[in-house]
Amino acid sequence: MALDAVVVGAGPNGLAAAVTLARAGLQVRVYERDERAGGGAASRELTLPGYLSDVCSAVHPLAFESRFFREFGLQNRVRFATPDISFGHPLDGGRAGIAYRDLERTSAGLGVDGPAYARLMGPLVQRTAQLAEFTGSSLLRVPADPRAAIAFGIRSLEQGGPAWNARFRTDLAPALLTGVAAHTILPQPSVAAAGAGLVLGAYAHSRGWPIPIGGSQAIIDAMVDDLRAHGGELVTGVEVTSLAELPSARVTVLDVTPRAFLRMAASRMPAPYRRALQRFRYGGGVAKVDFALSDPVPWANGDLRRAGTVHVGGTRAEIADAENHVNRGRLPDRPYVLAAQQSLFDASRAPAGRHTLWAYTHVPAGSPQDRQEAVIRQIERFAPGFRDTILATSSRTAVQLQQHNPNYIGGDISAGAPSLVQLLRRPVLRPDPWRTPVPGVYLASASVAPGPGVHGLGGWHAALSALRHDFGTRALPDLSPRDGQFIDPPPSIREEPS
Repeated sequence: MALDAVVVGAGPNGLAAAVTLARAGLQVRVYERDERAGGGAASRELTLPGYLSDVCSAVHPLAFESRFFREFGLQNRVRFATPDISFGHPLDGGRAGIAYRDLERTSAGLGVDGPAYARLMGPLVQRTAQLAEFTGSSLLRVPADPRAAIAFGIRSLEQGGPAWNARFRTDLAPALLTGVAAHTILPQPSVAAAGAGLVLGAYAHSRGWPIPIGGSQAIIDAMVDDLRAHGGELVTGVEVTSLAELPSARVTVLDVTPRAFLRMAASRMPAPYRRALQRFRYGGGVAKVDFALSDPVPWANGDLRRAGTVHVGGTRAEIADAENHVNRGRLPDRPYVLAAQQSLFDASRAPAGRHTLWAYTHVPAGSPQDRQEAVIRQIERFAPGFRDTILATSSRTAVQLQQHNPNYIGGDISAGAPSLVQLLRRPVLRPDPWRTPVPGVYLASASVAPGPGVHGLGGWHAALSALRHDFGTRALPDLSPRDGQFIDPPPSIREEPS
């Protein structure tokens, strides 16, 4: 059977491209090096039998905001739990900043800084749809709502520069903001880190940070099911190292990094484009620890026991110090730790009465250091007795993460440093960065605009570009669920831990 399109990589972006092309009536085949689709949204038993851990992404702020997922009807295909507390941030002495799915309630808990926090976040929370549109494509495109872009830009400059503390009088609100900005593995403060933190914070106070029931894999499985329902194929256990290894097709979509693309097709690229890909820079790495627990994490602040995500690292100054150590190539003694407590909201993650904890910390790119003990110590600082709840662990270094997923170069789960320059030039400075000068070849990974995150937008934009340029259509394929693809009963949303 003749193929119209071949996709390499069955992560969220690769599958988004495949689904879009298949829905356009094309014959599509996907190749995946792993034995099962998933990429950055895979879920596996990593610690003990019956304990389900997310391999990379765990909580999904973009699941409800991504244009692709809205078109795809993800909420009608996958059950989500959306915690009432999107994230929490412990400080010493049992204090904590609590980010509710309600800006007013969040601000009320920040004391004298509550009104300042509300003024900072309010205009963004009111325009989350416009923010998602602006940040969900190439930043070179003119925003549909300039007001949202201007409000976002002004606040990013403030929180990304030396005046980031100017509007605050205490340490709680600044810590809450920096805990989110530190997701980026960038220097603190920096404009790109602040921008990412503000967007994620706005989503936290609007529709929340949802957790897929059954693991992040549920998102992948829904996309694979749709692909197959529309005639697409998925071939697993096959690693593609050269374009010459692929069958003939009018279009090839690659969910790979620029470095991998260079290995696959450098001789077919014009010299200026090849040099541009060679200049693309990768960021800091991640060391990950998954836990099987006898009990929930015993946070000193009880409100944190109702949070889907907890940012562990202390004050804004402490987190900035830890992250700046990483960006200087050093390991901090007190690292920033990102932790997710999915089993509080999803009973399928662990046996009855037991729990999981998903955690990672940042390390210099390519670090071989196991950070399990550092992560445990930092959590125990704010949750005395945590060590006693641990039944088993699975710990992986940055080097091991790259071995698992070649897109994570040096452990960089963003597949390229999300600096301001590289958000504009991701991976090249073009309004259509997904289309490459190699005829019929498109890039769709997190290395391409709009960048990291489980949103499928890189693949969706790549597929739409291919439909325009190689198949002569600007029509958006209908991606909505069909008969048999809807959840029955409708998705349940639980706001409090079970």
